[in-house]
Amino acid sequence: MPNSLKHTPLYDLHLTMGARLVEFGGWEMPVQYQGIVAEHQAVRSHVGMFDVSHMGKFSFQGSDILTSLQKLVPSNLARLRPGEAQYTMLLNHEGGIIDDVIFYFHEGNRWSVIVNAATTSKDKTWLEANIDGQLIDSSEQKLLIAVQGKEAIAALQQFASANLDEMKRFCHIETKILGKSCFVARTGYTGEDGCEVMVDIEPGRELWQNLSDAGVVPCGLGCRDTLRLEAGMHLYGQDMDDATTPLEADLGWLVHLKEKEDFMGRSQLEAQKTAGLPRRLVALEMEGRNIARHDYPILHEAETVGIVTSGTMSPTLGKAIALGYVPPHLASIGQSLLVKIRDRVFPAQVVKRPFYKPIASV
Repeated sequence: MPNSLKHTPLYDLHLTMGARLVEFGGWEMPVQYQGIVAEHQAVRSHVGMFDVSHMGKFSFQGSDILTSLQKLVPSNLARLRPGEAQYTMLLNHEGGIIDDVIFYFHEGNRWSVIVNAATTSKDKTWLEANIDGQLIDSSEQKLLIAVQGKEAIAALQQFASANLDEMKRFCHIETKILGKSCFVARTGYTGEDGCEVMVDIEPGRELWQNLSDAGVVPCGLGCRDTLRLEAGMHLYGQDMDDATTPLEADLGWLVHLKEKEDFMGRSQLEAQKTAGLPRRLVALEMEGRNIARHDYPILHEAETVGIVTSGTMSPTLGKAIALGYVPPHLASIGQSLLVKIRDRVFPAQVVKRPFYKPIASV
């Protein structure tokens, strides 16, 4: 593997725990430890943990940061109260998705954001060019651990001073874990309950080891992908990109046209609503066990009409599932399609997303 790949502060612990490492967005990251299916099932049934320290971590300083941020996203961030978070997207001038992110509103009129690892540099440049204030980049100074699963809160509670059960989904607190100050958000990328913990490097390394000693299963990128796909969650760079609008990506629920004044890409989104979408992301379930992979063609009546963006065999459902783009008139639930796998075509059907029902709000 090239020596230029970056490593998180947990790299040596991954090696000690027997992780198989792969390149991911310029980082050398664990893809699995004991196996993708075993790790997937640990999260669905009990609890697992992920090193997501490679993600970008920004905060902002300025008297009116909210006004700047409101212009960059289609969601109404003014809805948030201190301690709440919003999943949304940074949009470009054409309404394309620069990245999908989570913004956090803190006491004292402070804001922070977590961005995708592969887009950290791009996002930082875009934000700095478009906000009236200062961006503070703590990506290399902070460690980020996601603890996910039905037993995640109980597992993390052993080391936390605050009562984590009192925190609702998409809320966050500043508390102490192992006696050290940290940020805890009840968010995640698996469709299960859990928290993401941002903390300084040394207490973060201690937390990872303590969680492992307490029976929390270390998990890699492999099961993170199968978990998020079962939960119908997008992967930036595959299921959406700079040339994809949130309406095309079936994320229209994040576009608050009636609640906001002008924002980046608004006119393009309004035009799409009026003229109709050129394509739409749908969930597909394959008949049989043939797996539709990224970039496989989607066909209807022998004509190529779209493309698969993500696909896997669902460990939870025992079915081959996928996401892909098709024309809107072929996007209805129950629509029959075909996916070309090598030189053969196999039946698929448009189904409701998510494939696996995520946790209820708490």
